[in-house]
Amino acid sequence: MDVPGRNEPELKKTLGPVSLSNIVVANMIGAGIFTTSGLLLRDLGHPLLMLALWVGGGLIALCGALSYGELGAAFPRAGGEYYFLSRLFHPLAGFLSGWVSFFVGFSAPIAASAVGFSEYLARAFPVLDEPLKLGVTVLPVVTKKAIAILVILAFTLVHVQGLKPGARVQNILTTGKVGLILFLVAIGFASSRGSWSHFTSGDWLPADFSSLKVIGLSLMWIMFAYSGWNASAYLGSEIKNPRRDLPLSLLLGTGVVILLYLGLNLLYVYAVPPAEMKGVISVGGLAAGKLLGAGWEKFLSIMIAFALFSSLSAFIIIGPRVYYAMASDRLFFPFAARVHPVSRVPALSIWLQGAIAAVIVVSGTFEHILTYMGFSLGIFPILAVVGVFKLRKNHPDNLKLPGFPLVQVIYLLAGVSILVLGLLQSPGPSGVAILTVLAGLPAYYFFKRKYN
Repeated sequence: MDVPGRNEPELKKTLGPVSLSNIVVANMIGAGIFTTSGLLLRDLGHPLLMLALWVGGGLIALCGALSYGELGAAFPRAGGEYYFLSRLFHPLAGFLSGWVSFFVGFSAPIAASAVGFSEYLARAFPVLDEPLKLGVTVLPVVTKKAIAILVILAFTLVHVQGLKPGARVQNILTTGKVGLILFLVAIGFASSRGSWSHFTSGDWLPADFSSLKVIGLSLMWIMFAYSGWNASAYLGSEIKNPRRDLPLSLLLGTGVVILLYLGLNLLYVYAVPPAEMKGVISVGGLAAGKLLGAGWEKFLSIMIAFALFSSLSAFIIIGPRVYYAMASDRLFFPFAARVHPVSRVPALSIWLQGAIAAVIVVSGTFEHILTYMGFSLGIFPILAVVGVFKLRKNHPDNLKLPGFPLVQVIYLLAGVSILVLGLLQSPGPSGVAILTVLAGLPAYYFFKRKYN
């Protein structure tokens, strides 16, 4: 099998600051913010602790965005961490990050967003939570998984048509999602049907190491909700002015999302007594029902379900660019580097990613997917942020953003602590994430020997 040559079509520079910022916002606002707060409150016990961790997670994400702004300006190529780590450290480090992205970084969040869609749809239409009689009895879990797979298929079909129509759909979805969040927060607080006493209800965790492990795992889930703060760095080859627009999109998108997340979580706690919120996945629909009544609960559950399309769509755009970059370096299957001559997108990579996401939908439980993703997605950004120190030393003329080195130190300390505590609290899914990384070692040498 041949690797595409120099006469193959290349990715086209079509993205400006608006589309890039929309992709960052869309990538970040997904299943995490609409599904994890109830699970977090169940484990943390007190809403003020949960809110503090959401703010802390946002500051960590902002530190990461500042670091990636410098890296993206220095290396404006498709691939994100894959390209950064390959150039700053070693091709093996880049390959392992791309390997993890292939299995976890994008396919699993696509699956999570699709599952979140089906959960909110079931809150709006309770019949989906009942067995269906279609000649044979179809259990609700099967119905919801089938809906999730159909959603993945539909958006895969959209994005193999080309980046420009895909970006247009993405911009519409992202604008609608941000508008929905602002509307929900405004109308929810305006209803005056919640209670500020909810913020002081609950039990604080005891001051011991077990509580620290719970906090670490909770932050891992929160950082999954913030994952995507680095989204535009994966699209460097398709950005018109990467030195200016890439850092701007990372900082602007991350800042907007921090404010939106804080507003939504304040609304959740204001609307729902902590005892009723604990363990609920479709917490946005529950909050709407408490504040506005059953009719609004149904309407907003449908709207949130469709809002999840935006993040799912963004992941489908970004992931194949990593596989494209790996295959272009002859460290992945050559078909992943093939750009469709008409649509000018890596169409085969997009289809492969959709297939893997569908498999994850079938095989995973929601909480295990969260932990597996959270641990996996936390590893290589840490190494990339370390690369900022090397970048500043070796390329002193590169773009310099404020905060160095404090910003990088904060990100590194937080990132390593979250991984260690998450592993101790939930060793099963975290261990599978580590095994996924280790499985990339023989794969690297296989691709290197076969295609180089």
